[in-house]
Amino acid sequence: MESRQFQQYKGQAINTMTPGELLLLLYDELVKRLTRAELALGKEDYSLFEASVTRGIEIIHYLDDTLDMQYEISTNLTRLYEFFVYELNRVLAGRNKTELARVKTMVTELRDSFRTADKNNNSGK
Repeated sequence: MESRQFQQYKGQAINTMTPGELLLLLYDELVKRLTRAELALGKEDYSLFEASVTRGIEIIHYLDDTLDMQYEISTNLTRLYEFFVYELNRVLAGRNKTELARVKTMVTELRDSFRTADKNNNSGK
């Protein structure tokens, strides 16, 4: 019973979020998955590592699929997302900690940029 109520609450919370908040939620989840992948790789838990990186790739694909291509920035973001997916596939194949950390840093910086833009957009209203 509590689980169903929690799912309803969660659904309502997501439905009332702004597009900026939803975007940040996705980026937060992506960073979380890449962090989990780093930790799993350090513990040699390869199944969790692979699941975390794979989920990260799925999130990136979703972010790419939701871009509005009428804006020039969307083309640039598509290229960046393609790069992230390419690099994460290489990370999966080689279990490369260095490349994983590099992609995570780039994703984190992009998330922080979107967070700043969202704050600036909301403060101007």
